[in-house]
Amino acid sequence: MRRFDHFAVGVANGAVDMFSAFEDGSPMWTGEGPRLERRVVRFSESFIEPPVVHLSVMMWDIGVNANQRADLKATDVTREGFMIEFRTWGDTRVARIRAGWMAIGPVRHHDDFDED
Repeated sequence: MRRFDHFAVGVANGAVDMFSAFEDGSPMWTGEGPRLERRVVRFSESFIEPPVVHLSVMMWDIGVNANQRADLKATDVTREGFMIEFRTWGDTRVARIRAGWMAIGPVRHHDDFDED
């Protein structure tokens, strides 16, 4: 369990369209084997320390004539943002993915003194 001491707790959230491979025939739709798409997310305000990031698949458009393989994870989490990685492999065909995210972590309280 993560504790945030005396800080206020901030929650940021959003959604990212990872790709739309069907229209442009990119490897997520036409390829085979290991494939990776990455997107950068920047928070509108920085956290005091790297937050906990939760991801979910909000929309997927995936071919049904093969196994459906997917791995979605947050990497490189910092106070300012993080990276979303979507992976697939084998003969899976993915046309589109939208990832939802939520970051929860410590933020400065409006009553905190500035340390200058």
